[in-house]
Amino acid sequence: MNAAERRTKITHLLAQADAPVSATALAAQCGVSRQIIVGDIALLRAGGLAVLATPRGYVLENAAAAPAYAERSVVCCHGDDRLREELYLVVDLGGALIDVTVEHSVYGQICAPLHIFSRFDADAFCQKIQQPGARPLCDLTGGIHLHTLRADTEQTLDRIVRGLGDEGFLLSEA
Repeated sequence: MNAAERRTKITHLLAQADAPVSATALAAQCGVSRQIIVGDIALLRAGGLAVLATPRGYVLENAAAAPAYAERSVVCCHGDDRLREELYLVVDLGGALIDVTVEHSVYGQICAPLHIFSRFDADAFCQKIQQPGARPLCDLTGGIHLHTLRADTEQTLDRIVRGLGDEGFLLSEA
């Protein structure tokens, strides 16, 4: 299979997947190295395909097929020791953490997809953060970061924001 055929196959595999697909899994299905897949994903993105990288693998974003939901941004602040607790609180109250954003003094706004919908996703993310050399983005800003939260309803988002506030995760205006 040539490179164009491989990228077509990757697009098809991602479109058919009901969960994130790792670069390693795509490499095995295409008979190439993981690094070749990473390059193919970059080329697919450059060509306009909306491929998101999550802690568990790649996801093909399809806005037309997405169900209706509510989203809200919140500003949080906490140390590394409370990361898992923050993630669990959001998913336990019925929400998802779509991304994390920090304001960097040199690079400006840095945003990374999270796509954390469950405790399983939270645990997978926290495991990756524990790897040597891996640090959460909020380490760059003394713990201050923004999250885009997603839930089925505005009422669920209200409950999540109250919970984050009650547990001291929201940045106070003081």
